[in-house]
Amino acid sequence: MARHSDWEKLERLMPAVREFQALASEHGIDDIFQDNGGKILQMLLALNLQGIPGREGNDAVDVEGREYELKSVNIWLTAGFSTNHHINVPIINKYRQVCWVFAIYEGIEMRRAYFMPAEKLEVYFSAWEQKWLGSQKDINNPKVPLQFVIDNGELLYADERELDLARASAIRAARTKASADRKKAKASAQEELALGAGEAAEDNPVAIVRRRRRRS
Repeated sequence: MARHSDWEKLERLMPAVREFQALASEHGIDDIFQDNGGKILQMLLALNLQGIPGREGNDAVDVEGREYELKSVNIWLTAGFSTNHHINVPIINKYRQVCWVFAIYEGIEMRRAYFMPAEKLEVYFSAWEQKWLGSQKDINNPKVPLQFVIDNGELLYADERELDLARASAIRAARTKASADRKKAKASAQEELALGAGEAAEDNPVAIVRRRRRRS
């Protein structure tokens, strides 16, 4: 199979990518392309935190020994911070024991980071807990709203540019529409393909012979 015309461009970039991964490995991140590894590294270094290796525990610890959950959102894609795809009471209780950092991204650029103690998130923890107790089923990735974090968090990091939430909202809307248009076009193409296949099947010699036999 022939390589894409951009393959050589990618190969020229790989030394920097490998250097990025080497730095990440020093901070307990095994793969910058998995589980938001690259963004986690940015957050660790910007906020002077130390990563905690492994996928099951908390994400980071500070010089005083306090542990943190680190969450990020690309506001060009969504307006809520993801949590966990299997929220249950043990996970909620774990969340109650740690500090939280929420980082706001535009694409791959970190624009803001907010600190929030677990107590300020109790309104969500309690709601999730009650929902789980009522259903006895894990909750699939409930979100912490972007605006709640901005309104209630303590700003830890900011770049020198204005954060334009209205523009981000417009970008999300445009991308949502483009995605819907692509799905509609795909469905239409599949329908036309199916109709074409049906017509072709009707015209093939075997189908013609079978129709003639049925008539006779």
